[in-house]
Amino acid sequence: MENSETVQSRSANSPMDNGDVALMRRMAEGDETALAAVYDRYGGLVYSVAVRVLGNAELAEEVSQDIFYQLWRTASAFNPSRGSLGGWLLVCARNRAISRLRGRAAEPAAELREREVVLNVNLENDLAQAQQISRVRAALERLQPAQRQALELAYFEGLTHTEIARRTGEPLGTVKTRLRAAVEFLKKALNP
Repeated sequence: MENSETVQSRSANSPMDNGDVALMRRMAEGDETALAAVYDRYGGLVYSVAVRVLGNAELAEEVSQDIFYQLWRTASAFNPSRGSLGGWLLVCARNRAISRLRGRAAEPAAELREREVVLNVNLENDLAQAQQISRVRAALERLQPAQRQALELAYFEGLTHTEIARRTGEPLGTVKTRLRAAVEFLKKALNP
């Protein structure tokens, strides 16, 4: 872990998502909205790892809060050249939850090892899913605003082409063209 200048200087050639680098830089400068954005992006994954390890929602919440509090306190020391923010958070969640489990000493060692094996498989799946979500978000951000609006209305609000045309005041043909172009762009961006 290094200081915020290192976070800034390594952001261009880091394996970490540029959005994560910017968020970590803002967090190091004391921007609470950056912490909220990181939590929105990774909070669910961190919590799900903790729940899988602990088997207890309340303890998983405590572990999640501890991890994001630690991230806030040490944001300026984060080194993106060591790996992605999402990967670091997930490994942290796993390790902290296992430590909490071992502290409870409620489960026999064999059962704990079995949970660790299952967790490793699930952790890899969660990390792959987080990386895919990050790729989709980045691709959506590169869409033209009108294409993105049409896509959001169609896929997230469930509007038909005609309903989108009415809402936006655009001709039906324009709406269809924008949607087709947006979908084609996303196909190319996500399946190079």
